[in-house]
Amino acid sequence: MCAAVARHLLVVYQSRTGGTQMLADAAIGGATSDDIDDVDVRVRCAFDAVADDVRWSDGILMGTPENFGYMSGALKDFFERIYYEVLDETRGLPYALFVKGAHDGEGAVRSVERVATGLGWKPALEPVIVVGDPDDAARARCRELGLTFAAGVEAGVF
Repeated sequence: MCAAVARHLLVVYQSRTGGTQMLADAAIGGATSDDIDDVDVRVRCAFDAVADDVRWSDGILMGTPENFGYMSGALKDFFERIYYEVLDETRGLPYALFVKGAHDGEGAVRSVERVATGLGWKPALEPVIVVGDPDDAARARCRELGLTFAAGVEAGVF
């Protein structure tokens, strides 16, 4: 019997005040759950993530606060640093997104979607938007996002 080949999930996020960190922790908890067997999860803060992390991945889970109706400067910096390096290598890469919104989070979602579309990445799941302080229900939604995305990456369905 052949052993399953591990798939790779990259988590890239930024949190300055802690709200997005709580959501990231929940999503990472889902992605690393005992229900997932053959997915290696690599977690990087947006300022630390590099093109080789993206090349390594079979899917990318991103998290950002909404800053001035846009993604965080750190996530934008990540995109700026990796964009042209991976442009021709990662087309079709599935991604999922969670946003800690101050208002409605939609501007942050649109800004990430525009860049991801330019890269040729494909949204695998609907973004999770949390407005205000993350409560238990918000953290549960992010945990479910991480679990569902990791299961899809593991199964190769995205």
